[in-house]
Amino acid sequence: MANILAVDDDRDLCALLRTALERDGHRVEVLHSGAEVTDRHCRWADCILLDVMMPGEDGFAACRRIRALTDCPILFLTARTEEADVLRGLGLGGDDYLSKPFRVTELRARINAHLRRQNRPASHRIRRGGLLFDLSAGEASTDAGPLHLTRAEYGICEYLALHPGQTFSKEQIYEAVFGCDGTADDSAVTEHVKNIRAKLRAHGLQPIETVWGIGYRWKSE
Repeated sequence: MANILAVDDDRDLCALLRTALERDGHRVEVLHSGAEVTDRHCRWADCILLDVMMPGEDGFAACRRIRALTDCPILFLTARTEEADVLRGLGLGGDDYLSKPFRVTELRARINAHLRRQNRPASHRIRRGGLLFDLSAGEASTDAGPLHLTRAEYGICEYLALHPGQTFSKEQIYEAVFGCDGTADDSAVTEHVKNIRAKLRAHGLQPIETVWGIGYRWKSE
């Protein structure tokens, strides 16, 4: 059971989301504009569903504002599927996106995949490529301190680091991290890796290699 915040100006869609997600046992709160999302909502929510095209403060602006207030997964629900729009949303701190119209079953699968990663039971720590991964907390750090990754960025880093030297396609990475078929989500993985590399470069680290025509791998040690 999780607290899910759905923000969309389509009231019929919000009613559908509430019915479907409450049937799964989740607690659902619905808002109809980005400007309505407050600090309280961010503290309460375990997952936020955020429409992109809304009057006033749109989903991109809302994500930029609230990302500093919460580290919970943010999933964009959008009819704007051009690659530039998708990359913009992920660059602002979104973890995933779902193109409208979508199947409720797919939305439920995406939400559950993100929640599973967020609520994973305690495990252990590993060190790879200059990073220390706390697998129980879902956090990574360098010798200089915590590495501030989004949930999606951490998931990709951890997955690659747990299989050093092994090459994975973007589709394989997406499916492993989010638990869904990633055939249409190459751009999401590409943008997340770009953001990860920028954060790692700031610490003098470059553990993720591109294998041209295939995907990515974590450098062998």
